[in-house]
Amino acid sequence: MKTLFNTTLSAMAAILISFNVSASGGVALDAANTDITDEASLQRGAKTFMNSCSGCHSIELMRYNRIAKDLNISETDMANNLMFNAEKTGSTIFSSMSEKDANKWFGTTPPDLSLTARAKGTDWIYTYLNSFYADDSRLYGVNNHVLENAAMPDVLWQSKQDKSEKAFNQEIRDVTNFLDYVSEPVKLIRYAIGVKVLGFLFILLILSYLLKKEYWKDVKYGKWRVKD
Repeated sequence: MKTLFNTTLSAMAAILISFNVSASGGVALDAANTDITDEASLQRGAKTFMNSCSGCHSIELMRYNRIAKDLNISETDMANNLMFNAEKTGSTIFSSMSEKDANKWFGTTPPDLSLTARAKGTDWIYTYLNSFYADDSRLYGVNNHVLENAAMPDVLWQSKQDKSEKAFNQEIRDVTNFLDYVSEPVKLIRYAIGVKVLGFLFILLILSYLLKKEYWKDVKYGKWRVKD
């Protein structure tokens, strides 16, 4: 039985490893270790995304005011510091780049990133952002280990040069965390409700146990006891 259990466990581990590798084109993915309950991380990630990514990439399933509400950012700060492509906080978040310009400069239209975290996973995003390397054969002088011949330039190269490795890794982890939130904003609400539900079930368990003891007392010692 123990041998069968160990064999099954090893097979499951092998499947998970092979999925991680195949999902990244043969590159082992690093753990993103994101936490969408970390509000400060989400705020930093939103700032980095809006400043470095929103020029090319849309997150059209999100609205500015939803981000402001969920991440505790005032709409004034949102309008002054994070809104570059819209005039109203209720607008959805579209790239400022036209398809014509995108095809001219990159040869393709940069994808919308609303559901990328759900489609590829946070580990994929984190590893991708940390896997650019110099390649003079490419138009922008860089390539990517996770997605070979990607049309995207290394937009965070300046941060990589200016910051320590630890600080840069935290920056891309924050962006990944933000995209994880964007892919399912209701997850924050689910987490909050989940904690309350588990608390309720724990209290119900205690009350049920006490009620069971009270009933069992009558069965074992009281009027419902079977006579000899």
